[in-house]
Order: sequence, then C-alpha cells, then structure tokens
Amino acid sequence: MQIKRRHLLAGAGAMALSTASGARADDVLQQIFNTRSRSAWNDQFDGRYSAGQTVQTNQPIFSPATLGYVQQAISDYQMIEASGGWPVVPSTTKLELGVVDPAVGPLRRRLMISGDLDRNAGMSNAFDSYVNTAIKRFQTRHGLPSDGVVGEYTFKMMNVPVSTRLMQLRTNLVRLETMANSFLGERYVIVNIPAAEIEAVENGRVVQRHTAIVGKVSRQTPILNSKINQIIINPYWNAPESIIRKDIVPLMQKDPNYLNENAIRIYKHGDLENEIDPRSIDWHDPATPDYVGKLRFRQDPGKINAMASVKINFPNKHAVYMHDTPQQGLFNQLMRFESSGCVRVQNVRDLVVWLMRDTPGWDRRSIESQIKTGESVPVELSQPVPNYFTYISAWSTGSGAVHFRDDIYGRDGSTDLQLSSAY
Repeated sequence: MQIKRRHLLAGAGAMALSTASGARADDVLQQIFNTRSRSAWNDQFDGRYSAGQTVQTNQPIFSPATLGYVQQAISDYQMIEASGGWPVVPSTTKLELGVVDPAVGPLRRRLMISGDLDRNAGMSNAFDSYVNTAIKRFQTRHGLPSDGVVGEYTFKMMNVPVSTRLMQLRTNLVRLETMANSFLGERYVIVNIPAAEIEAVENGRVVQRHTAIVGKVSRQTPILNSKINQIIINPYWNAPESIIRKDIVPLMQKDPNYLNENAIRIYKHGDLENEIDPRSIDWHDPATPDYVGKLRFRQDPGKINAMASVKINFPNKHAVYMHDTPQQGLFNQLMRFESSGCVRVQNVRDLVVWLMRDTPGWDRRSIESQIKTGESVPVELSQPVPNYFTYISAWSTGSGAVHFRDDIYGRDGSTDLQLSSAY
C-alpha cells in the first residue's frame, strides 16, 4: 500500500507537534526527509521550499504563471497550517549577524518552515551567515529593506499567523483571476498599490520596475483601467480642491508668503489673464476654504513644481495621474503611502522614454533637452499604452517564493494585515 506524500507529511507534522522537545521534532522531520523513498517524489516538498528559489523575476504580476504559482502557494500553506503552522519569534531584542540569543532558535524554525532557510542549516541560537541570507530573502519577499536585521517591522511581518497569510492568498487569487488570463496589451503599465511598485510590461515580460509613492489612507489611490495618452513635459500643477482646502489654506494662515515662495498663482477658472493677489484674501476667515476652493491654484513649471519634470496623463473619473516629484527622498521610505491619490514614480524619465518610444520626434535626448528649457509642452502619444491600477497584496514569483505586502487600505479582511497602523 502506497502512502501519499501529503498524508505522510501531515502525520510527521502532528508527530512533531506532540513531541515535547524541539530537537526531537527536528529529528522526526529529518527522518522523513532522509527516507529512501524520497527520491521517488517528483515534486519534492523540501525542494520547493529551498532558499535558492528566485524571488525577483521579470514575470508580470498579471500572468498565468503568477496565477499558477499562487494556487501552488495556497496548497503549500494549507500543508503548513495542517502541520501546526510556524512559531512566534520573540521580539524582545533586535537580531542580526553575530548575535547569540534564545530567540534565534524559533527564528530558524520559522524561516525553515516558510522556505527561506535550508533545513540543512541546522538548529542553534547563533545568528550566522545562513540566517542572515535567509532573513534578507524573507525581507525581499515582504517588501522590506533587505538589510538582514530583524527589527520591529520584520518581526511584525514574521509573526503574522499562517492562517492569516492563507486567507490573504485566497483573497488575492480572486483578484488575479479577473486579470491574469486576459489580454492586457503588447505593452502596458501596472501600478500595484500595496506594493507601491510599477511594472512596465512588454511581450509578457517586465522590462522596467519603478518604486512608487501612492495615496495615503485618507486619500486613497483608486483602482482603474485606462490608457496613457499624453505626456506633459514641464507641467503646470493645478492643486485639487481637497488640497486647497486641507493643505494650502492652513499653510497660508501660518505663512502668508507660502504661495509666492512656491510659485503658485491664483486665478478664476477660465481666466488666466487676471491673477488674484493672495494678499487680497482673508485666510483666517471661516468662509475662505469655501471661497478659494472654487478658484484655480496653478504652480509654474520648475524644479519645485509638485510634479517636477513630467506628468503622465490617462483618462479617468478620479482625476489622478502619474508624475515626477522634487521629493526624491520619499522613495527611500519603508511606507510609501504619502500622496493625495496620484502616483509619484521614481526614475520616471526612463518610463517616459519607454512610453514615448513610438511617438515621432521624441527620444531620450529630445525629452531631456525640452526639460532643460523649462517650457511646458504636452505630447500626445502615437500609440496609447494601457494602464492598470490594481490592489494585489499577495502573489508568487515561483515555487516557494511567495510575496506579501501590508494591506494598507484594509481590503483583505483582517486587521492583522494592516501592519502600517503600528508603524
């Protein structure tokens, strides 16, 4: 009678859980993995959970491959859950290379179960180079800086229960199923909001990836499908009414020179000939937000312009767009949810060159030359490029390489996944 691998491993997990000694539990599992019949397993469990698996690939998030890998991840995580899940790693002290601490033991076990640390690395309380490499892999899979240091944010990601991660995978599988098997275009752009990341995809491969800044919780970036049809070089910035009311009015109350210092001019809508003097407005009057909210606040092109060098337009009812930013330091932040709904793009000029590739007269040299002039020029794309804003907080780039992100907008159904609220 043949014993199915799934039943064998589930039984091994149960034996491990019922064993009082952690070392004895490892012995039980090790005996299973060393059995001679293991060579007959075509889809080896420990092979799938090898730290050698690729974490970063050119596989688009919307692809049949991603869909298949997520389905496999759900099966694997069900097995982990049936075997008792993973241990909680004590967060009493920061763990890093060279540290010897009792918390490293459960840390090793946690990393082995999730496939980040090879089981052959063994069990000890020493944070060695094997653990350091495994932590970096874990951090990469969770969108954290891969510095190999287990601090507050890594602890929080690590101690999310496997049952919660399984639920997150199932929720995102439904989202992926609606798009992964659809034809999205030969060339298209994906903005993944929870990952704060942008993919430029061509012929089924990611050709560019860009770090993004997306909307804060109070001003969320919307889900949408559209087509990028226009690039504005040296754009004017027109402040949305929400920013005028919530941001500009309070700033003018504190500093009456704010608009002048930031090259922001006030006009009535439809009249750019007659500029309104900010000094003519009583910024402390309670009725002022309602009054100025109906005016046009336009910032001149330039280095301090809120959109910096370029703006990427596409039709949508939310009046959002993608753009450059003078605040490049924001891209280095762990939590990149800082905008009022629009999307700021790191290295945006690389993306713009790719978008304008088929538009006659525009290449990198001509784009850079136009930026230097400071003159605002709108350019219509000869071939509009499909653009998709999506919300995928869990996916997989390969067998054993499962990615998770903070559920920043609370759409996955568990407060355990809204880790940024504690940041």
